[in-house]
Amino acid sequence: MDSATSTRELAHPSRAEIRLESLLHALSDPIRLRVVSALAASEDQVSCSEFSLPVTKSTTTHHFRVLRESGVIRQVYRGTAKMNDLRREDLDALFPGLLDAVLAAVTRQSERIGAS
Repeated sequence: MDSATSTRELAHPSRAEIRLESLLHALSDPIRLRVVSALAASEDQVSCSEFSLPVTKSTTTHHFRVLRESGVIRQVYRGTAKMNDLRREDLDALFPGLLDAVLAAVTRQSERIGAS
C-alpha cells in the first residue's frame, strides 16, 4: 500500500495490490454499496459530508476507510473536505465487468424491493 507522506495524504493500494477478496468484502455491506452506487452515478468527486447515511459519523468514517483500503475508492483532501471518487479504471482493468455487474444488481434489487 502506498504510504501517506503527510497527515493530509491518505494511503491507497496500488492497482497491483488490489485483491479480489478485499474488493468483495468492501462491496458486501449495504452502506458501502450505497456509497459506491452514488459515486458511480456522479461525474465529479463527492465529499464525505454530502452522503446522508443512517449511521454515526465514526461508522461512516469506517466504511469510507474500508472502501479506500480495498482499492474501491480514492480519497483526497481538498481544503478540509475529504473528496471521494470511484477507482473505476483500476477496477475495470483488474476485474472487467465486475463493478458494472454489482451496480446493475444493486439497481435490480432496489427496484424489486421498491415494487414489493
